[in-house]
Amino acid sequence: MAITARPVAEHDLELICKHRERMFAASGRTRESLRPMTVAFEQWLAPRLGDGSYFGWMLEEAGVVIAGLGMMIIDWPPHPSHTTDHRRAYILNVFVEPEHRGKGLATQLMALAEARARELGVGYAILHSTKQGRPLYERLGWGPTSEMAIRWE
Repeated sequence: MAITARPVAEHDLELICKHRERMFAASGRTRESLRPMTVAFEQWLAPRLGDGSYFGWMLEEAGVVIAGLGMMIIDWPPHPSHTTDHRRAYILNVFVEPEHRGKGLATQLMALAEARARELGVGYAILHSTKQGRPLYERLGWGPTSEMAIRWE
């Protein structure tokens, strides 16, 4: 059966949220602990889907979504990694249904994201990877950065 790509749409809001929650659950977090994040993410995502600042693609087989990827172009000060551009592409919410993994779907989604970034003239991209996703991104040429984090509560 043929797999087709389509842009994400506002009606994908709930599905994107489910994919995100399942992605984090697969990396060892409980669904219960993720629920508050999912509720807040849905509220955050809805206006961004509406204004197009969050965009991406869904892959479908026989009209059923089997994979998805989100993308944003974020404002960032010029940096040694992108010395004259104030933008970065940010890839997020890469998810492939378990029964469809290992078929190159995430690679196909990443190629769509790269092509769009190039169309927009954005030459630097970032993402945050799960342990499961890291080998794929490394095969595609992605590498670690010097980013660190702290949570102030």
